[in-house]
Amino acid sequence: MIRVGIDVGGTNTDAVVMRGREVLFGLKTATTADVMSGVVDALKEVVAGAAIERANIGAVMIGTTHFTNALVERRNLAPVGMIRLGLPATSGLPPTSAWPEDMLDAVPMHWRLAQGGYEFDGRELATMQPEQIHGFAQEFAALGLRDVAIAGAFSFINDAQEHTAAALVRAVMPDARITLSSQIGRIGLLERENAAILNACLGPLGLDVVAAFEQALKDSGINAPFYLTQNDGTLMSAKQAASFPILTVASGPTNSMRGAAFLSGLADAIVVDIGGTTSDVGVLQAGFPRQAGIAVEVGGVRTNFRMPDVYSIGLGGGSLVNADLTTFGPRSVGYNIHTEALVFGGRTLTATDIAVAAGVATLGDAGRVAHLTADAVQRCHARLQQMVFDAVERMRTSAVMLPVVVVGGGSILLREHVGEALVTIPPHFGVANAVGAAMAQVSGESDRVLRLDEGMTREQAIARVRADAELTAVQAGANPQTLTLLDVEDVPLAYIGGNATRIRVRVIGDLNETGTATGTTA
Repeated sequence: MIRVGIDVGGTNTDAVVMRGREVLFGLKTATTADVMSGVVDALKEVVAGAAIERANIGAVMIGTTHFTNALVERRNLAPVGMIRLGLPATSGLPPTSAWPEDMLDAVPMHWRLAQGGYEFDGRELATMQPEQIHGFAQEFAALGLRDVAIAGAFSFINDAQEHTAAALVRAVMPDARITLSSQIGRIGLLERENAAILNACLGPLGLDVVAAFEQALKDSGINAPFYLTQNDGTLMSAKQAASFPILTVASGPTNSMRGAAFLSGLADAIVVDIGGTTSDVGVLQAGFPRQAGIAVEVGGVRTNFRMPDVYSIGLGGGSLVNADLTTFGPRSVGYNIHTEALVFGGRTLTATDIAVAAGVATLGDAGRVAHLTADAVQRCHARLQQMVFDAVERMRTSAVMLPVVVVGGGSILLREHVGEALVTIPPHFGVANAVGAAMAQVSGESDRVLRLDEGMTREQAIARVRADAELTAVQAGANPQTLTLLDVEDVPLAYIGGNATRIRVRVIGDLNETGTATGTTA
C-alpha cells in the first residue's frame, strides 16, 4: 500500500509518501494561516515529488493540532450538557470540579446529577430513573444545547446505563451529539467525566475539521480513505475522529516519536522533537511512546484516557531570543520564521539565528548575524543545549543512558552531544512526524476490574480482557491476522477486597488494506 502521511503543526506542515517501509519523498512547508490551503499545497507537492499516480494512493494518515490548539487557546468550544449517573453517591465533588476558571468561562456548562452507576464489579449501585433523564434532556433542549456528555460510576466496567441514558436523551434531542465516558476514559470517575466533557465541547469543531480534510483531499485529486492519528500513535477513521476528537490531542509528539523509532531503527530511546515553537521530549519503549501512568492534564483539566508521557519546553527554531542573548522563548515567530528570522532577512532574533551564528547550523544568510558577539553567542547556545539536556534528564527513570534521537525541523539547533549522550539525527528527520503518521498501525485497548476469587485465574482474566482489546482493534480497522500484544498491566486492588484486580491490555495490528473500519473505538 502506498500511504501519504501529513502532520499539521503550528509552524510547519510536513508530508511524506511511503511504499511499505520505504520513504519515497518527503517535504516540509510552512503552515498557512487558514491551515487547509497549506495542506492542499503539501499534498500536491509531495505526490509530484514522489512521482506516483494519485489513483495508487491506498490511504492518507493525518496528524493535526487543531483540537489541541482549541483547548489550549480556549476557542471554538461548544456549550455542553452533562449528566452524571451516580446518585446517591458521587455528589461530594460535582462535575468540572478543579477546572481552571478560564476553561469554565470558555465552555458554558449545564450539569445534572442523576440516580445510577455501578460498583467496581459491575453490580448496580443505584437504579437509573428514566423520567429523570428525560427531564434533563428537555432542559438541555430548551437551552439550545447540541452536545451532551454522559458519565456513570464504573461505566467502563458496565456501560449499559450510559447507553440507556443516551437513548433517552436522543428521544428528546434527535440531533444531539452524545459522548459516553465509557468510550473514552479509564478508571476514575472525575477524570473520565472530564475527558467526556472535553470531547463534547470539541464536537462541532471535530465535524468541521474532518469535513475540511475531506475537501482538501478532494481538491488534491486524491480519492482514498483517510485516517487521523491518535494520542497513542495509532489510527482512527475519519468518522471516528469526528466523534472522538479528544483522542487526537497528543498525536503530534506521538507521531514524531513513532517516526523517530522507524527512521533510527531504535526501539528504546529518548526522543527530542524540536519544532518551531516547542520541544517535546518522550521515551520510546519497544518502539512506542511510554504511556503516562497517572492522570494527564489537557488544557489544565485532569483526564485519564491514553496519553503519551511527554515533557514540553518552550524552545523551537522560531523561539524569540532577548536582546542580551540570555533567554529563549516561550514566544515564537512560528510559521513566520522564513520572513522574521534575521538569517532569512527579517528583524527578529530567533534560536535559529543563534545556531547559525554559533556555527552549528548552515542555512539562510550567515552574514546577517555576524554582528552578534561571538562569546555571547556561544554562551547563549550553551544555554539552549542545557535546556534540552535538562528536559532529557527529567524523562529518564534509571541510571541507564538511553540513546537520544533528535527529530523535527529544529534538530539543526543542537550539537552532536546532549550531555553525555550522543545525538542521533536519522534520515528524513525533518519530516519524522509525517513518517510516524504514515506508518501508524491500529490499536485496541481494554481496561477492566475483575474478581479472581470466583474460579478465574490470572491468566484467564488477562485472556478475557485481551479478547475485548482485540475485538476493539478489529472494529477499528486492524487486520486480525496481524494483531500482537503490546503491553499488559495488572494491579491488585487491595483497598476493594475480594481479590479484585485491575487489568489493562493493549494490542496492535496493521491496517486492514481493505481500508474500512467496522465500528468505533476509543
